Amino acid sequence: MRKFIASAVIAAFGVAGIAPAVAADAATVVLTGGSKAVVNTMPDSLVATTNSAGTVEYKADGKTIAGCEKVATTTVTPFKATCTWLPTVAQATNLTAVFTPTDTTVAAVTSAVVVAKVGQPVQGEISPINIYVDTVLASGSTGVLAPRFSACAVQSEYLLGQTIVFRVYANNADLGGAPMDNTNTAKAYIEVAGVKDPLPLSYGNHSGSAFWTAVLKTGTAAGQYSTLGIINYKITMVAKDITTAKVLASKRVAKTVDGKTTYEWVSYYRTKKLTWPIKGATGTLAPYWAATTSLLTLYAPPAAK
Repeated sequence: MRKFIASAVIAAFGVAGIAPAVAADAATVVLTGGSKAVVNTMPDSLVATTNSAGTVEYKADGKTIAGCEKVATTTVTPFKATCTWLPTVAQATNLTAVFTPTDTTVAAVTSAVVVAKVGQPVQGEISPINIYVDTVLASGSTGVLAPRFSACAVQSEYLLGQTIVFRVYANNADLGGAPMDNTNTAKAYIEVAGVKDPLPLSYGNHSGSAFWTAVLKTGTAAGQYSTLGIINYKITMVAKDITTAKVLASKRVAKTVDGKTTYEWVSYYRTKKLTWPIKGATGTLAPYWAATTSLLTLYAPPAAK
C-alpha cells in the first residue's frame, strides 16, 4: 500500500510537470595576484575566479581594500572579478577574497589566503643623505681562503677566516649633493648584528678613489666575527651641523670700455654665518634583498681533501 502511494506521488509530479528542487552548487572562489605590487608606486591586479556570478570583497590583512568593497564578477563563465591593489606598507600581506553569489540561496565563501610579499626599494628612504655600499675581500688571504679571482672583487659571499671590507659612498642633498667626507661628516659607522661595538668608518684615498671603509675580520679567534649565515648590518652617517650658508648677493664691479670706466651690477654667492646652526642630517642604510642569496653571507670553509 505504501509503495503504491509513493509511486502515485511521483507520478503526480511527472503529470503536473513539476520536478523536485535541486540544491545549487556551493560557491567557490580562487584568488591570485599581488606578487608584483610595490609599496606606494606600483599596483597589482587581484583576480578572483568564481563558479557563478556575484560580487567580491577584497581584504588585506583582514581589512577591506578601498575601492574593492563590492566588485562585480563577469556574468558569463569564466566568472572573474578584478581589484587594483596599491599597498601602502612594505610587508608580507595576507590577501583574501569574499565571494557573495547573486543566488541568495547560496552562502558566501572566503578564498584561501594569498601571501603577497610587497616590493620595496632596496635603497630604502634615507633622504637627504644617499648611501651606497658594497663589500670586497681584503687582500692577504692565502690557501683555501685566497680570493677566487682577485682581491677587492665585489662579492656578497665570504668564508670564515676571510676579512670583509665595507666600501661606503654617500652624498648629502642639504649640501647641494656634495660627497660626504671627513670635512662635513660628524659620525660614520656600521652596526653589525652580533658585534658589540659599531665598526667605525674611516675616509681615505684608495688608489686615487676616495671613500669610506670599515673592516670586519671573520674567524674563530677571540674578537673575530664567527656566526655563519647572513650578516645583518646597518650603516649610519651623520652630517656636521651647518653653521654657514652660501647666499645669493649682488655687487658693483668696475668695467673699462674704450678707456672709460663704468660700473655694473653682478651676482655672486657669499658665505654667511648662521645665527642658529642647522642640525646635520642623519642617513641610514640597511641593505635588503628579497632573495637572501644576494645578502652578505658567511660560510664555513670547504673541508680539506
